[in-house]
Amino acid sequence: MFPGAIADRETADYAVLGAPLDVSTTFQPGTRFGPERVRRFAHTFDDYDHHTDQFFTELAVHDAGDERAWDDAEEYLTFLEGTLSDLHAAGTVPLLVGGEHTVSVAGVRAADPDVFVCLDAHLDLRAEYDGNPLSHATATRHALEVADEAIVLGARTGSPEEWERASEADVTVVAPEDVAAWAPDFDSDREVYLSVDIDGADPGFAPGTGTMEPFGLTPREMRDVVRAVAPRATAFDVVEVNDRDDGQAASLAGKLLREFVYHHAASR
Repeated sequence: MFPGAIADRETADYAVLGAPLDVSTTFQPGTRFGPERVRRFAHTFDDYDHHTDQFFTELAVHDAGDERAWDDAEEYLTFLEGTLSDLHAAGTVPLLVGGEHTVSVAGVRAADPDVFVCLDAHLDLRAEYDGNPLSHATATRHALEVADEAIVLGARTGSPEEWERASEADVTVVAPEDVAAWAPDFDSDREVYLSVDIDGADPGFAPGTGTMEPFGLTPREMRDVVRAVAPRATAFDVVEVNDRDDGQAASLAGKLLREFVYHHAASR
C-alpha cells in the first residue's frame, strides 16, 4: 500500500493505481518494478505537509493496488482505460503509477482532457519506434489524439520528425533551462492531464529509469510544476521508474505524487 493511502475506495477522493507495463522500454527495462518501488520508498515521508498545512492520511487517498500487465499492450491499455474510467465516474482522481510511459495513453483516454502537460526528457512524438506504434516513445503523439494541446516541459532530445511535429500549433516545448520560469497560462475552464516521466529529471537525481538523458531538471523544478498544475488537473501519472538505482527515482516519484495530492486538495 502507498503510505498514507488509507481511505476506502467508496469514500476516496484519490486512488493510487499501479500499472507495471514493461513491454517496450528501451536501453534499461525494469518499469514493471516501478509501482512497488514507488510505494516502498515513500515510507520515509512525513504525513504532514507544512506548505499546505495538511495531513496526507486525511486527504481520502485509496490504494487500488496494481492492474497486472501482460504482453499485449493494446489489450492492456484498453483494460486499464476501463479501470481508470470507473474511477473518474465515481468522482475519484486517478493517481497512475507506471510502468512505462505507454500507460499514460490509457490515462488520457479515460480522462479526456483538453490539455496534456508532461514533464519529460523526450518529445515522445514518434508515430512508431522500432515498428511499434504503441511504444513508450509515442505517448505524447497518442495523447494528442484526445487532447487539443500538449505542453512538454524539460524535453531535450528527439528525432527530426518529432521536432517537426513539435513545431505545430498544438504542441509547446519548454526547454529545461526555461522550465523554472514557466507558469500555466491556459484558460481556467480547460481540463488538464498531468504526466510525469521521471526521466525529465537529470539522471544525477533519478538514475533509475530506462533512457537517461543528461542536462535535465532538478527535483525542485519538477515539484514547482506539479504544484502549479495540480489545481487544474483531473488526473495524474508518474511513469518510467525502474529498479536500476538505490531508490532515488522512486523516492522522487512518490514525493511528486504526494505534492500533487496536497496541492490539488488544497485548491478544492
